[in-house]
Amino acid sequence: MKIRLRMAQVIASIFILAMSITTVSAQGSASPVLQRIAESKTLRVGMTSEQPPFNVTNRDGKIIGMDVDLAGLLAASMEVKLEIVEMPFAELIPALEEGKVDLVLSGMTSTLQRNLRVPFVGPYYISGKSLLTKSDTIAKIQSAEEMNNERLTIAALGGSTSELFVKNTLPNPKLTLTKSLDEAIRLLRTGEVDAVVADSPTCALSVLRFPEDQLIALQNPLTIEPIGIALAPGDPLLVNLVQNYMQAVQGTGALEALQRKWFKNGGWLVQLP
Repeated sequence: MKIRLRMAQVIASIFILAMSITTVSAQGSASPVLQRIAESKTLRVGMTSEQPPFNVTNRDGKIIGMDVDLAGLLAASMEVKLEIVEMPFAELIPALEEGKVDLVLSGMTSTLQRNLRVPFVGPYYISGKSLLTKSDTIAKIQSAEEMNNERLTIAALGGSTSELFVKNTLPNPKLTLTKSLDEAIRLLRTGEVDAVVADSPTCALSVLRFPEDQLIALQNPLTIEPIGIALAPGDPLLVNLVQNYMQAVQGTGALEALQRKWFKNGGWLVQLP
């Protein structure tokens, strides 16, 4: 009930801003993406469906997660339909640049390289790189230097900051790149790799999801990474709208409530296949 109340407060506060901006846009200002959203009454949000708890497909084939809730709240505040455009992680930024989606909400870290291509708003979560493994020895590692062993095989999501972390910090282990986090975790569960480098929430969640595999995650993340919303380039009014949206979400306590729901409570895990 408290979450619903906070959501209603956010929607009310953003509605006025959204209407004023879309009115200006319709009058011919340089806001092509926001104008398209206003005319089509649809907000296209790019995300994967394999990054729990940010986004994941439940047993009914529906994508759920914190990213979905944030996107739904933004669409509701703009009084438009939410269209989730599912695609591999590596295709998200190109899709923004090509105009296939209006924004990306997919557990994406705001990095210098990405920010040179598209604007980011946030962060809505502070994450960090962690290690998922079956080995007690590997799990006791306290630094990246201890992981830099040529006898190890590490899996990471292709096109992610996890890939960059392994390449820049761990040049000695063999790196296996995957198209999805589910694939990387499957390789670990079947013993085809020694470890998976991923965001700390994903690693911690995998331990809970697959208790029969006796997975282990590092207790402390190896990096600090801001997770933000990536926006289509060339539309400052859209950036302004989402900035105000994030301020409202934070100010009403809705963001904190969503973080508890998806990162701490764990009740939603029963929906997973």
